[in-house]
Amino acid sequence: MFQKELDSMIKYGLEAKEIALKFYHEAHLEVEVKDDHSPVTKADKTIDKFLKEKLSHDFPTYAFLTEESQDDKARLDNDYVFIIDPIDGTKDFIAHDDQFTINIALAYRHEPVVGVIIIPARNEYYFASKGEGSFYVDSEGKKTRIHSNSEKREHLICLTSVFHLNDVEKQLIEKYHHLIDEVRPCGSSIKMCEIARGIADISFRISNNTKEWDTCAGQVILEEAGGALLTLDNKRVLYNREDVYNRGGYLLLNNKKHFLSID
Repeated sequence: MFQKELDSMIKYGLEAKEIALKFYHEAHLEVEVKDDHSPVTKADKTIDKFLKEKLSHDFPTYAFLTEESQDDKARLDNDYVFIIDPIDGTKDFIAHDDQFTINIALAYRHEPVVGVIIIPARNEYYFASKGEGSFYVDSEGKKTRIHSNSEKREHLICLTSVFHLNDVEKQLIEKYHHLIDEVRPCGSSIKMCEIARGIADISFRISNNTKEWDTCAGQVILEEAGGALLTLDNKRVLYNREDVYNRGGYLLLNNKKHFLSID
């Protein structure tokens, strides 16, 4: 149903990867601080502009919600909205730890329906569209359908943020220590990809700091692989909202039936 959109999102995402790497390997990376105190680079702005121009050419009636563009709320009246984070994990990008991504998603009537996540420094990417499964493409170009460990309920691998692990998340990891065998940091949206691929199982993000573009693409990939992204009251996240913040945070799970209470 969304094959044309998926094809364009992958094509332009891979072109954006080359733009990202060009900036990534520059000797001096210019960093600005936005009003919300988060960092932004020229790469963020350039890729944001590039993806909007390319996708709007192919789909001129679709709306956009992107991290580095002004949100005029006209998107709220459109059934189709591209939701883009040109560099997810800007701190990872600045730190040169290879764990940043390019997130491109499509929401249709508030449902996340197509997701593409490019990992430029690894030359890998993930993609999914509603009802069509979730896929991983490695650095050699080999495509594999992926699945979460949806039956696994113990001996879990828990992923944490590299830069944003907070006390509440640490307390939750301790609360469920009897289920968790391993805890390791993982950058940006790669957490959702690794849970979708079955090489990790859960992650807690308990904060008000993430927004729609941080999660939309990864949610499609995770859900199509058998996993889930749920609010703290065990609800599925919808998109193209007036308030773009993921208030309270969310849980990443290998199966929606494996909800872990934060109380």
